[in-house]
Amino acid sequence: MLDAVFSALSDPRRRAILERLADGDATVGELAAPFDVSRPAISKHLSVLEGAGLVRRIPEGRVTRCHADPEPLAEVSAWVERYRAFWTDHLGALARYLEHEEER
Repeated sequence: MLDAVFSALSDPRRRAILERLADGDATVGELAAPFDVSRPAISKHLSVLEGAGLVRRIPEGRVTRCHADPEPLAEVSAWVERYRAFWTDHLGALARYLEHEEER
């Protein structure tokens, strides 16, 4: 699932769609409005986001509303945090080493 989320987040339009949905549910038309692409293109982006579990489409009569699901981002956050801690520790050790070398 982590690969699917990173893949979905790799496209700036998909990130923009998620940012818009962070403000609340929206229709496909509302999501398509700021972009210079067709509704089918936006629908394809939504399919990728759905496949990653980041978006759900909710049919309401003739209109489909989209809802963001931030749960998959928790896995991404945990992965990033693990590597942030790793690099912080290693860069801290490098800084201490360089400081020690300067004192010599």
